[in-house]
Amino acid sequence: MSITSRITVSAVAAAVGIAALAACGTPGGGADAKTVTLVSHDSFNVSKSVLAAFEKESGYKVKILKGGDAGKAVNQAILSKGNPQGDVFFGIDNTLLSRALNEGVFSPYEAKGLANVPAGLQLDKSEHRVTPLDYGDICVNYDRGYFARHRTAPPKTFDDLLEPRYKGLLVTENSATSSPGLAFQLGTIAKYGPDGWQDYWKKLKANGVEVVDGWEQAYYERFSGSAAGKGKGDKPLVVSYASSPPVEVLGKKPAPKEAPTGVATGTCFRQIEFGGLLKGAKNAKGGKALLDFLVSKEFQEDVPLKMFVNPARKDAKVPELFTKYGATIDEPTTLPPETITKNREQWIKQWSSLVLK
Repeated sequence: MSITSRITVSAVAAAVGIAALAACGTPGGGADAKTVTLVSHDSFNVSKSVLAAFEKESGYKVKILKGGDAGKAVNQAILSKGNPQGDVFFGIDNTLLSRALNEGVFSPYEAKGLANVPAGLQLDKSEHRVTPLDYGDICVNYDRGYFARHRTAPPKTFDDLLEPRYKGLLVTENSATSSPGLAFQLGTIAKYGPDGWQDYWKKLKANGVEVVDGWEQAYYERFSGSAAGKGKGDKPLVVSYASSPPVEVLGKKPAPKEAPTGVATGTCFRQIEFGGLLKGAKNAKGGKALLDFLVSKEFQEDVPLKMFVNPARKDAKVPELFTKYGATIDEPTTLPPETITKNREQWIKQWSSLVLK
């Protein structure tokens, strides 16, 4: 994807991104009051039957516009604020949240069912401009087959990734264009502190880390353990999710004892994903109904095996495949939202200068 090395995009890239979204459908969901438009990143997914049930019950037809990786989609939402491309945005996370809130992208709305979402996930609970919809842990994943063939133990921690035996094996996403990439950077900042993280990345760069624009490229094209990528990638380590291993098992018969990929549990950062009613939405009523649906048990219980993240609702059932093959992270690294807000732009600029040059 064509984005500058900063979180903000160039005028050319912005024009291309907005034009691409506009080409997908009528801006703002169109004049048709029976159509409600959801704008999201490329990884949004929902079962057809679950979506069809909402459409039948509500009377709204849902149009989904995907705008690239999360960082790019958020940029597009900011650039089109006040005259949005849709009614609801899905997919802004705690690493980028404050930027969109400060820009006034969302209108307040307290979604039905929010009482079933833990308070710890509700980072805007005083104003309800955004609604927490899922969470996951960004961690390094590894290809079990590669390490078994090379008779080498996979890494477990951030420190392990600096060892010579892992030289040239890791691919991560660009912090300036990808939310998983930014989350991984924030994990190193939480681990090594504001005075130590840059030295860590100097060492990681010297150890051959590869950087690509987004998660799809890293996981499906560069990672050797992706079944969807048919093992064509040559990197046995990738920054992904603690819940990615179940993806590699889904639909396999007989079910294996373990997933072909594993998680380096000492490299994780907690990511919370939100949705919100876009300010200036052409169909605000439909947008509110759509947000209610995104918090409903029906959608929340569909989330794990469609987007491979944890549902925000505490009463949503999680499939056995998801719990059996995914990794549970008891102590992920975290940073206070206000700390991310204060330092994010500077950290990204420093990371870009250090790693991309």
